[in-house]
Amino acid sequence: MFCGSNSGSRAAYTKAAEELGQLLARKKLALVYGGGRIGLMGSIADTVLKEGGEVIGVIPESLVRREVAHTGLSDLRVVQTMHERKAQMAELANAFIALPGGFGTLDEFCEILTWAQLGLHGKPCGLLNVEGYFDPLLALLDRAVEDRFLHPTHRAMLITADDPEILLEQMSSSRVPEVQKWLNRDGT
Repeated sequence: MFCGSNSGSRAAYTKAAEELGQLLARKKLALVYGGGRIGLMGSIADTVLKEGGEVIGVIPESLVRREVAHTGLSDLRVVQTMHERKAQMAELANAFIALPGGFGTLDEFCEILTWAQLGLHGKPCGLLNVEGYFDPLLALLDRAVEDRFLHPTHRAMLITADDPEILLEQMSSSRVPEVQKWLNRDGT
């Protein structure tokens, strides 16, 4: 799970994090996330824990104080670097979901999506598009397809829904496609 260490300006963001947390706990799916106790990160972790679910946090030592590490988790792993955090989260997770967030959320989610595109993992990647938050990003990706920077098959592997239950259903039946490099050296 990648999401903001802030709650954002709309109550719908926190509500979506809580609904997703309840759903994960009900389906007995462990939450692997960035280890913070504030913002959307804290909301989803607290909800999963309250509902009796398992929560694994992975946080770099430098962010333990800044993001106020969540000490009530099932498992809190403190690593040295952001790179270690990403690698450990990728290893632990069976799928990846992004909720609204800022640079960190986008960085971590785009990197994991790129790893799927490169065939480094075959795990589904989804966006919970709360109140259209990711609409501008989705429009950019559509433009990247139109301008031939992104293969349509790779664009299609990004699962998007505005409802947590629908998103999980779609992700559970998806497969990451294998696509060879689709442009020739001459750009055609």
